[in-house]
Amino acid sequence: MSPSIDPVQTSPQLPAATSVVIIGAGIIGLTAALTLAERGIPVVVVEKGRIAGEQSSRNLGWVRKTSRHADDIPLALAADRLWAQMPERVGADVGYRQAGIMFIARNEAQMNMHANWLKSVEHLNLDTRLLSSREIAAKVPGGQGNWVGGIFTQSDARAEPTQASSAIAKAAMAKGVVIVENCAVRTLVTSAGKVSGVLTERGEIRCDQVLLAGGLWSRRFLGNHGVDLPTLPLTCSVLRTEPMEGPTEIAVGAPDFSFRKHKDGGFIITQRGKLDAFLTLDHLLLGRRYLPQLKAQRDFLKISLGKYFLDDLSLARRWKAGAVSPFEKVRVQDPAANQTLNDDALRNLRAAWPVFEQARIAQAWAGTIDVTPDSNPVIGRVAAIPGLTLATGFSGHGFGTSPAAGHLAADLVSGDTPIIDPAPYRFERLA
Repeated sequence: MSPSIDPVQTSPQLPAATSVVIIGAGIIGLTAALTLAERGIPVVVVEKGRIAGEQSSRNLGWVRKTSRHADDIPLALAADRLWAQMPERVGADVGYRQAGIMFIARNEAQMNMHANWLKSVEHLNLDTRLLSSREIAAKVPGGQGNWVGGIFTQSDARAEPTQASSAIAKAAMAKGVVIVENCAVRTLVTSAGKVSGVLTERGEIRCDQVLLAGGLWSRRFLGNHGVDLPTLPLTCSVLRTEPMEGPTEIAVGAPDFSFRKHKDGGFIITQRGKLDAFLTLDHLLLGRRYLPQLKAQRDFLKISLGKYFLDDLSLARRWKAGAVSPFEKVRVQDPAANQTLNDDALRNLRAAWPVFEQARIAQAWAGTIDVTPDSNPVIGRVAAIPGLTLATGFSGHGFGTSPAAGHLAADLVSGDTPIIDPAPYRFERLA
């Protein structure tokens, strides 16, 4: 069962024309729409299903710099500032709490990984520091885990995925953005060699530019236009407990579990050491490009071949503008939670912090992440299709950086000075 998103009343009407069309009403598309609207640029957001119906509402809600690639941290730093401003900006609580994030290690190899990462980003002057086992016990009391040490960033934070997208959407609409749900964009429309509109299942919208923020669906959409975007899907299972007394406000990541406080007093928990990798045709087509990741992370992946492969294979990879698109056949990707992984996470957590013996599961769900070969997103223009910009492939990191990622995408669309250097995210690096 998917998380319950704060309801938003969107437009029943499809406008005939606008300046910018954004494909996808996840949190990246919505923050980009809000940023453009604040600059007085007309925007229509078109969503095949519902606002934040996929990974934007299913993620863990972490807002972190810790363990990110060094070239991704400027975006995360910009996001910190924008998250802190978001409640005033949108006039609503988005669940943002700057309580810190801690990763803990069971052995010296894991601890060395944290130490090496910290050394690699020391030039960025983060407030991150290594912790001893005694310091972990002081910050997260009541534990019984035999921790070698950990790493902690006080300025890392959390926000609530089921609140944030809705609040941003409402603020964007108040500034003139039109959001249309349950309306799939089938293809781009081009004139004189550049984008001039989009064709939806309800008709055409004329526009000057398009921002594709379609998450895991972006690869299929671009493939129909002859553009290869290398992304592969991974599925993360999550559970939420009923309200309970917990050991800390800090979000904690261990090798085989993680937890963070939820807005209602419960906790969001996942098996941090395992993700489901349901094989698809794309794994066969792109697999060699992911070999370095596979070698490094094989133990983290639960690889399987089954129904997901057949369901994915049944969806078209090429279709004509007048034909029903794959996005109309699957409005919302809603994978079932892996109960084995969730049970494993809760068992491991209870062994480390016995207070979670009292935890009672309120809800469980899963979400599908689109992963690039280098785990960094694409935020940039597509040279082969003038007028098209991408903001996709966030590899499980999109929610945390979304205010800055959407801002950067809006900068590229509008021609404003980019909020950070966009070079690490250019599309061409994946060619």
